[in-house]
Amino acid sequence: MDIRAQFAMVMNLEKCIGCHTCSVTCKNMWTNRKGTEYMWWNNVETKPGTGFPGSWEDQEKYKGGWEKSSDGLKLKLGGKTKLFTRIFYNPDQPSMKNYYEPWTYNYSHLINAPDSKTQPTARAVSQITGEYMEIENGPNWDDDLSGSSKYASNDPNMDDREKKLLKELESVFMFYLPRICNHCVNPACVAACPSGAIYKRGEDGIVLVDQEKCKSWRYCVSACPYKKVYFNWNTVKSEKCIFCYPRTENGESTICSRSCVGKIRNLGVILYDADAFAKAMDSEDNDLIEAFKRAILDPDDEKNIKAAESSGINAEWLKAASNSPVYTYIKELEIALPLHPEFRTFPSVFYVPPLSPVMAAAETHGEIPSAADLRIPVRYLSKLFSAGSESVIEEVLKRLLTIRKYMRAKGLGEKAKLDEITDDSLLTKEQIEKAHRFFKIVLGVASHP
Repeated sequence: MDIRAQFAMVMNLEKCIGCHTCSVTCKNMWTNRKGTEYMWWNNVETKPGTGFPGSWEDQEKYKGGWEKSSDGLKLKLGGKTKLFTRIFYNPDQPSMKNYYEPWTYNYSHLINAPDSKTQPTARAVSQITGEYMEIENGPNWDDDLSGSSKYASNDPNMDDREKKLLKELESVFMFYLPRICNHCVNPACVAACPSGAIYKRGEDGIVLVDQEKCKSWRYCVSACPYKKVYFNWNTVKSEKCIFCYPRTENGESTICSRSCVGKIRNLGVILYDADAFAKAMDSEDNDLIEAFKRAILDPDDEKNIKAAESSGINAEWLKAASNSPVYTYIKELEIALPLHPEFRTFPSVFYVPPLSPVMAAAETHGEIPSAADLRIPVRYLSKLFSAGSESVIEEVLKRLLTIRKYMRAKGLGEKAKLDEITDDSLLTKEQIEKAHRFFKIVLGVASHP
């Protein structure tokens, strides 16, 4: 066993209200310099939608992540020979139009304009060229299903059956998807960098860019299937989310967690077996989630503790892993899943999938609906969080519905229903209560030594 420690995050999409406070605070702290105007290390997308940059999930277009071959995994972007031939032109790389051209407004004209019969206006000015521009796109252009025929219906995860739902008002669904760099266990960006500028820290698994080594190849931008590596056009270097390591190293939460209005984020340390992950990488798509879980280890198991100590993981890290809510979400409660596991980068950011608004149905019909009756299609969620395996999503939704049903019955004083609910449940009463406590956490506290 080759045990390693990984700093990780769980986001509960049930609680995200789409306020973008996390994005704004992240930008104010980390991307407020020249050349970073268009960068959003943290962004919140509306699903269904094309996201940021546009259609980032379409790997036929961007060639990000890994793919299986007869020789094991290989970068979808191509091998060294192919990368060498694309040094000066890489058609798979997103351009500024796939993001948006950042702008500000000529506010000084409002004050300095000469006398006129018409009201002066502040025209949009490009923050890159300094020229006047027409605004055609932005970082959150498709928020709340805005322009569904152009954005939501072009979501790569939507098939024809789901697109029809967008035309039926009573069937329309949406939810928010916050995204940061996943600090993957098998990062494609690291593998694609010719100069070795991107590296994964051994002590906590955080993926960083060495600004001194970066040679502006930008293969990291193309190789990342989540498109969370950005190119600074001013410094001519790549930049990305750093998991707020200056904060977490001091025991503070990331700034996105700290500022989150919905308090959807939980931070912690997980232990994983690198050898098991190496085997998991070769799994078929429908087995990826189970292979992923097998590689994540119980931090309270004596055998794992001894193996971790042999690997050089100290007592503080082991304590942090033992106290981490991330393991509980993933392995104990089994309600947190990675985003697009089929990219085979094995993300360290996990999501509790959203339920549809269920309380209105509960009031109307007297009970919370089943997973099959939820408004958000299981098939759609499976394409996001389980590599297309609908059974995985159904199991997670059943657990979430059980938690909701149990706590509702308890709140209404319907004690007779509690045993009935747990008899057919995948969770025990203790697990349900524990999940509810986690859902009520008011601050994403870091369990970082």
